[in-house]
Amino acid sequence: MSCPICHAETDPKYRPFCSRRCADLDLARWFNGSYAVPSQREENEDLPEPDEGEDSGGRLH
Repeated sequence: MSCPICHAETDPKYRPFCSRRCADLDLARWFNGSYAVPSQREENEDLPEPDEGEDSGGRLH
């Protein structure tokens, strides 16, 4: 098995990566959005719709 970042031989300590550097690079890609898991939901689907009588002036409660 080779490292998915640099294709070097893997190190059991950092498997599936070859080093801490490559593991950190992979994690950084998840954090900055380079990797993403596709979703079938709409982006704001989980947010409740505001009720007609509520104040929707954008203030936090």
